[in-house]
Amino acid sequence: MTTGTGGILAPLEPQDPRENAGYRLLARIGEGGMGTVYLSHTRGGQPVALKLIRREFGQDPDFRRRFEQEVQAARRVQGYHLVPVLDHDTTGATPWLASVFVPGLSLHDAVSTYGPLPLDTVFQLVGCTARALASIHAAGVVHRDLKPANLLLGAAGPYVIDFGIARAADSTQLTRTGGVIGTPQYMSPEHALGAEVTTASDLFAVGLIAAVAATGRHPYGEGGATALGVRIANTDRLPPDLNGYPAELRPLLERCLTADPAERIGTDELAAMCELFAGRPLNDFDGWLPEPVGLEIARRVRAAENPPVPTVADAGAGTGRAGVGAGGSGTGGTGAGPAGAFGGVYGAPTVGAPPRPAGPPPAAGHPTHPPVPGPAPAPAPGPKRFRGVLIGAGLVLAVLAGAGAVRLLDGGGAAKDDAKQEGPVAPASSDQAQVQAPAPAPVSSGPKTAPSASSSPKSAYTPVFQDKPLTLRAPSSSTGTHVDLDAPQIFPKGAIGKTQGMELTYQDWGDADLRFLTAMGKSTGTTPEECRDAVATNTLASRVGKDELKAGKTLTKGTVLCTVTGDNNLAMLRITEVVLDTSKGSIGPMPDYVTALTLWKIG
Repeated sequence: MTTGTGGILAPLEPQDPRENAGYRLLARIGEGGMGTVYLSHTRGGQPVALKLIRREFGQDPDFRRRFEQEVQAARRVQGYHLVPVLDHDTTGATPWLASVFVPGLSLHDAVSTYGPLPLDTVFQLVGCTARALASIHAAGVVHRDLKPANLLLGAAGPYVIDFGIARAADSTQLTRTGGVIGTPQYMSPEHALGAEVTTASDLFAVGLIAAVAATGRHPYGEGGATALGVRIANTDRLPPDLNGYPAELRPLLERCLTADPAERIGTDELAAMCELFAGRPLNDFDGWLPEPVGLEIARRVRAAENPPVPTVADAGAGTGRAGVGAGGSGTGGTGAGPAGAFGGVYGAPTVGAPPRPAGPPPAAGHPTHPPVPGPAPAPAPGPKRFRGVLIGAGLVLAVLAGAGAVRLLDGGGAAKDDAKQEGPVAPASSDQAQVQAPAPAPVSSGPKTAPSASSSPKSAYTPVFQDKPLTLRAPSSSTGTHVDLDAPQIFPKGAIGKTQGMELTYQDWGDADLRFLTAMGKSTGTTPEECRDAVATNTLASRVGKDELKAGKTLTKGTVLCTVTGDNNLAMLRITEVVLDTSKGSIGPMPDYVTALTLWKIG
């Protein structure tokens, strides 16, 4: 990968375009096998990473179909510790997409450079990863390639990347070459054996990541990717030796690294376990990283705030070439660096983080993340335990070549995991792909104003219903009320942790509070465009406590709340009345909220 500005951004070169679809391109983030990634901004000033896809992929109908499927899947995933796709176009001469530009250093690079992380940091990292996976799984997606290179560490917390888009290119290449897919040393046993891959497979990968992050050592020992993949495939007969790992970490590893998917811990329970062992709320990121890692991230953020000067004088003339050649790896290109949802864009240190996990009331553009809903059952049972003789490397490779890639649980378009050979702590290698110079593009008439995150020409909002009355009453003691905004339906005695498909839960057990289970923005307007923009740029803390609710500090009459629901609809909840019984003082119930609910279908 080519970078500049202290190893972060590179100046635009003469052949680079200066504008794409209204986005002014400011600097190069990186190059890789899928395209070139540029720094840009929305009309509102939010930094974005915009990727222009390589011409050879853009001319492939199969790639365009897969790319559209994966982009739609990524846009369906809404949650905290995830990097949202803001805009895209798969129909033009050069496909492209834009995502939030994230400050971050991959876990892979952090451990390679600075060594293992402290245990409290590891527990926060894993707990937040579990919350991100809960959102991914709720959208019907299995990550299937979770590894240290696909976890970004930032001042505002960690982020999970690469749950699909890069694999559109990988699938196209596999169709042509019949190559091996996946990252064997971070697969689950069922994935390595070519069996059905479920959400539980991601939890196995989390266990491997936790072990490496805390010690730098892989639970299955030393060796290359293939050797480790063979050992993982035989977990049922030869489980990993967890002796030597910190005692505090052992319960987590044991719950994640079981051969039977049905016995693995679930995301909600894992998040709760990690918060307990971390000794602090998962959303408290003040000083959560070791000082050297934090300083490096801060250095990268500062450098990215001042993009390098282009190598030509007329930086804003809109000249340059379309159909840019290579592109897309943040740290380490497509060799071993993080692939990101753009095929690597997020690995680069960046500015303008996506929603910041909850703490104090966030500034615009830095929202927060959801709480632990509480213990939940393990994921749905997957394949039965694997029994039989040890299998050899040749068989593993043959099985891996036939294994699926990121797969939609509802049967949507599959694509492949990348074939990176990432070791536990090996430095990321750079992309070696050679790219031919693209053909000249017509000269632009000049830079255009970049669109906002919500102004994509692909976005359309169809009303489903408008101003439907919905009253959220205060829960009784030791009960909880779950809310499905798509139906809409209220479940006044919802069980702890049974929040799949819900957007809100109003509870009075443990910490009495109102919890947002999907990213909830506070909007200043009532149009769907304003509502969608609020989700991305003015996200509320994921938990509003009882005292704050009773004081009327956050949710008042006239407040407009917006979220993208579990069914990928846009919901707007207008609070028309707040009813609070003050007769019992501090021991009285929380408020009732009388609201009007509007729902739009997106796209």
